[in-house]
Amino acid sequence: MGVLENGAANNQNSSPTTTKPTKTSLSPDSMINLDQGDPTLFEPYWRKMGDKCTVVIEGCDLMSYFSDMSSICWFLQPQLGDAIKRLHRVVGNAVTEDRHIVVGTGSTQLLMAALYALSSPADRHPVSLVAAAPFYSGYKEQAEFLRSGLYKWEGDARAFEKDGPYIEVVTSPNNPDGVIREAVVSRGEGKLVYDLAYYWPQYTPITQPLDRDIMLFTFSKCTGHAGSRIGWALVKDKEVARKMTEYMQISSIGVSKESQIRAAKILGVLSEGCQHFRTVDSENFFEYSHSILKERWERLRNVVKNSKTFTLPKYPRDYCNFNGKYMDSNPAFAWLHSKEDIDWESRLREHKIIARSGERFGASPKYARISMFSPPEAFNLFLERFSAIIDNINGKRRRGLIHGMRRKHYHQIKCWTQ
Repeated sequence: MGVLENGAANNQNSSPTTTKPTKTSLSPDSMINLDQGDPTLFEPYWRKMGDKCTVVIEGCDLMSYFSDMSSICWFLQPQLGDAIKRLHRVVGNAVTEDRHIVVGTGSTQLLMAALYALSSPADRHPVSLVAAAPFYSGYKEQAEFLRSGLYKWEGDARAFEKDGPYIEVVTSPNNPDGVIREAVVSRGEGKLVYDLAYYWPQYTPITQPLDRDIMLFTFSKCTGHAGSRIGWALVKDKEVARKMTEYMQISSIGVSKESQIRAAKILGVLSEGCQHFRTVDSENFFEYSHSILKERWERLRNVVKNSKTFTLPKYPRDYCNFNGKYMDSNPAFAWLHSKEDIDWESRLREHKIIARSGERFGASPKYARISMFSPPEAFNLFLERFSAIIDNINGKRRRGLIHGMRRKHYHQIKCWTQ
């Protein structure tokens, strides 16, 4: 079999590190945007799938608002619900038995639906919303955008001491730092929402099927199809699922059926590939995408190891039940830390690299989040510029040490001659 164009092999024995580097089409002066988590990196795999993912929709199809009136989420296409359950069963990352599936326009809308469902209009004060820092920057922005009287953003869960009801969003693996998370606040009046957008085998070892009251997933980070705007929630409580559906009905009167049908088809192809995992005919997406991210992380760590200024998180190896072996985490984002007291985002921008400041995640500006999803040419140019930054800092440090040694030697000679 041939090698796909961004360097990841489509068979088990090939490695992206053995392919020729992608020739860059960017100019040396181009601005590189590594702020966005746009997963077009996986496009070559799906292009190779060809007609396997093709869906034909005629003009008379999917005209009604309604999909299945016997379901709580009445606008969920049955084939999408079946595809979601099958995929989770094959991957082993979430319990779907006795769960209600609520489909949304991405997990962003589903989070808002969950906050609506877990809040009470009868309360005198809005329920507190928290997440442990560094938290996904979108939580604060989403919560404050609507200025809802139902909930109020209270920031870092570790610093939260307010009495009364609260909702904690637990992101695992975490965005931005890729760490596996559990709830921080443990009080009786609290409710939890688990954002599991990155709990898939290309990013982290699948250690167990998670069993939480509300679990959010997104099509965009599972397969890379961000443009379809599909997410889903696995919800244990029937009334919570009903209220989440009510929010969706009020805000958008359901979710695009065309997007649902496409997602169902692609998830079906993905599940089929998982069932043939590690066979001669294997074209498993998770194996493919894991190899790309692993290779990128290896290259980035090789650059960072030459620096005494910058650090990356270290992740423990763990056994992955999906692929049956121990593996490292390869998160979708790199959480870069500078030991120098600088605004890391601004410093990167001086070198025409756009990243997201740690301040937006409730952390220090000495941190910056770097997307590992960028196109190959952008990632190559980023490594080139980042290496130059490190070389420049190392050069200044060496010159400073030499200068210091010369001054010390001069003073010693001066003392001897006096």
